[in-house]
Amino acid sequence: MHEKKWVIGTEVMRGNIWETQWLTVSITVTVTAISISAYVLKRKWNHLNSKIEELEASLKSCSDKCASERQGRIRAQLALRKQVTQSQPKSQNLNLTSYPMIPIGVVHSCFSTRNGTPRQPLLVPLARACLVFNTTRVPPASLEGLAEYSHCWILYVFHLNTDLEKLWKHPSKSGFKAKVRVPRLKGGRKGLFATRSPHRPCPIGLTVAKVEAVLGNMILLSGVDLVDGTPVLDIKPYLPYCDSIQEAAVPNWLMEDNLLSVASISFSDHFTSALEDCWIMAEKKSLYASTSEFQSLIKQVLSWDIRSLSQRNRPHDTLLKKENDELLGNTSDVDEHQEETTLVREREQNALNSNEIIYHLILEGLDVSYRIDHDGYVIVEKISTSDVQDNKPNFCNYLTWKDKMQ
Repeated sequence: MHEKKWVIGTEVMRGNIWETQWLTVSITVTVTAISISAYVLKRKWNHLNSKIEELEASLKSCSDKCASERQGRIRAQLALRKQVTQSQPKSQNLNLTSYPMIPIGVVHSCFSTRNGTPRQPLLVPLARACLVFNTTRVPPASLEGLAEYSHCWILYVFHLNTDLEKLWKHPSKSGFKAKVRVPRLKGGRKGLFATRSPHRPCPIGLTVAKVEAVLGNMILLSGVDLVDGTPVLDIKPYLPYCDSIQEAAVPNWLMEDNLLSVASISFSDHFTSALEDCWIMAEKKSLYASTSEFQSLIKQVLSWDIRSLSQRNRPHDTLLKKENDELLGNTSDVDEHQEETTLVREREQNALNSNEIIYHLILEGLDVSYRIDHDGYVIVEKISTSDVQDNKPNFCNYLTWKDKMQ
């Protein structure tokens, strides 16, 4: 019995020894595997760190090279400007600095001429325009994200100014006037830079417009005060948090909002039928959906007295003539060319009934004829096709944008 128990105990002991040895071997193998894995991971980590350091060094080298090239390019540009200025004859060397500016796009507007174009932006919400960019200078990708803004600033050129030739003359002979006549002051003069006169030493305009839609290389705008064909230099998004200054102050003479507004607007009995006849051809390139919408545009434009200061004071017989090959209407925010004595004489002769005077407004190539009396009552007489061509491209019409505007 005792020998049997001893044999059993011995076998148990041997089994435990084997289990212990197997466990030891397993632990050893596991530790060895972990050590090998850790070694491999460490080598990979060191390799990655080395690669990162190499890339960072390469990036720093490229950045330093770019900065050096940029500084060299700036120095070369400054040297070129200096040489160009110095190379001019002394008689023409005006100490001018030139900058490479060229239009990047063109505005195709509902306003065919300067006549009737609003004096300020957003006064006529229905005033629409299509801004088409030159894709060789402005890739369509440049406009990505602009549709997320409600409004944008537009820098443009007053390309229809009648005194642009002054820019090519010596400043002493340019004839630019320091003061201009302001419509709201009924002819009173203010310093040029205290007004928004288009006749400036540099004929650059600034306006804001509502962004209705962006499609490819085009933007549909509303509330514009831009004439058809206006060259655009740049656009920037409107930022309310910094562009709108709540505490901004303006002169008292600008606070009279109704100074240039009219009393009422009415249409003659045959106007609607005449518009329907004209619409057959006009709707193909129109920025408006229907005759009723186009008639609303006319009403919004004529809700302000669009005549220039000189036209409101000029004798009626001369009002019947054309100026600068344009039909009667407003030509600018200020009238710089009327002398005080002429204004006095005109006021004395301005006793005729203004109901006899027919004024003209050209919208999308259509001639709108209207009368306005001394009390500000406007009667729109008729509408017909005009000699002024609508230069909007065929793709710039309401059909192009209607889905985007809904």
